[in-house]
Amino acid sequence: MSRIVLRTPDSWIQKTPDVCGGDACVRNTRLSVSGLVEWKKLGWTDARFLEGYPGLAQADLDAAWAYYQENRAEIERAIKKDEEAMSHGETLR
Repeated sequence: MSRIVLRTPDSWIQKTPDVCGGDACVRNTRLSVSGLVEWKKLGWTDARFLEGYPGLAQADLDAAWAYYQENRAEIERAIKKDEEAMSHGETLR
C-alpha cells in the first residue's frame, strides 16, 4: 500500500513498498526523487525533464524539489546507495 509523504496542491510524493525500493517517488510513477535529483545535478533542467517525460508536469517536479529540500539527508543517502550499487555492478532498485 502506498503512503503519501508530501502533498502539494497539484501533485504528491509517495512511498510504495516494492516500488523503487520503497523510495520516495512522484505520484504513481517509478520516477524516484533521488533519481530526479541525480539528473538535476548532472545539469538537467525542468524543461528537459518535461520534454523527456511527457506524463510529468511542472507540479510533479515542484513536489520532488520540495521533498528534497525537506528530506535532503534521506535523498542523499539513496543517491549514495545507488552509486555504491552501480560501482559493484549491481542492479538499481
